[in-house]
Amino acid sequence: MYPRSANVGMIRLIESDALDLEAERVRRFGLDEVGNAVAYAAAHSGPFDRTILTPALRP
Repeated sequence: MYPRSANVGMIRLIESDALDLEAERVRRFGLDEVGNAVAYAAAHSGPFDRTILTPALRP
């Protein structure tokens, strides 16, 4: 694990375009698809694979 302060440093690197995230593969799932998200994450656990759960957006 990383220290909590690492999050702020990563955000700053991303905001300043000093960190290239083009290699990242991101797959998003809604909270109602949590089972599918867990299965996907287990099958796609590479260093550049990200699985994200997103809340439903309210109108």
